[in-house]
Amino acid sequence: MKLNPLLQKSSWLESGDIRPYVFVRPENSIANPGARHNLDWFLHEPIYKNPLDLSEVDFAEHIYWIEGKAFGPAGMEMPRWVFYDCAVVPGFVAGFACRASKLPEAMRKVLQDRPGSEWVPLSLFIIIPTMRRGEWVAHNLCTINSLLPDKKDHLYGLGFLSKAFGLWYANVEQCTGFTQWGSPAMKLHSHYGYMEILGAYAPIHSHAKTLTYRANISTTVWEKFFTREEDMGFLENYEASEFIIDPAHEKSMIDLQHRIERHEGPFFLSASEIAEKKLGESLRVYRPKKLF
Repeated sequence: MKLNPLLQKSSWLESGDIRPYVFVRPENSIANPGARHNLDWFLHEPIYKNPLDLSEVDFAEHIYWIEGKAFGPAGMEMPRWVFYDCAVVPGFVAGFACRASKLPEAMRKVLQDRPGSEWVPLSLFIIIPTMRRGEWVAHNLCTINSLLPDKKDHLYGLGFLSKAFGLWYANVEQCTGFTQWGSPAMKLHSHYGYMEILGAYAPIHSHAKTLTYRANISTTVWEKFFTREEDMGFLENYEASEFIIDPAHEKSMIDLQHRIERHEGPFFLSASEIAEKKLGESLRVYRPKKLF
């Protein structure tokens, strides 16, 4: 099977030395993985790991290492008990792993050496099912790319494809997630489905300026992450409202949050606008067009 032309910059997907993995209890295994979304992006059978097996502790330690280095500087490193209690037992972790013997030198330098490991995880995406049928929560996403100082050593699209693989594999219909206003992560998370703003301000979170979003998963939107094409479907169905979110000013978030609580929405963000604007710039808030 040949790599989809959309993914030509992500040619590392073709190598059998880098493969997707699923870190999940057997009881949580997905029935008919990849059946919901028609997609030909993932060429290789995933590596299956059971987080309850002692033989997989080294694999988990690599995951902890990447996550801790990625989120530790922001004070959001995941405690081990949270990973166990709230992630791998109720949900699952997906991502990509590299054969240890083929690990590039730049990556080997930033990872702790664990002799005997056959596969080394390079990314992690944690999703957890909710009480709402078909909806999952995206709990965490990070990759080794964020730890590599030289961009030439990065695996193009690793973060986006790690989340895409998890959503595709688990047949996720609807994904809810969280990110901070002005974060570079918004440029990635906005491309899995039209981004509805469930919450514009979250003072009960560690970071109050947090966006809570929901997306109905659509692989046609995924393609535009790579093509950078304007999403004409979004423009046909949504229009700019009078509301603006300024990542530097909490008041704009609180004002929109009050409107959400008064059921004046639903409100959405444009992935194309997020992609073209610089981090920290104000974003327009959209709403569905009225049909007469």
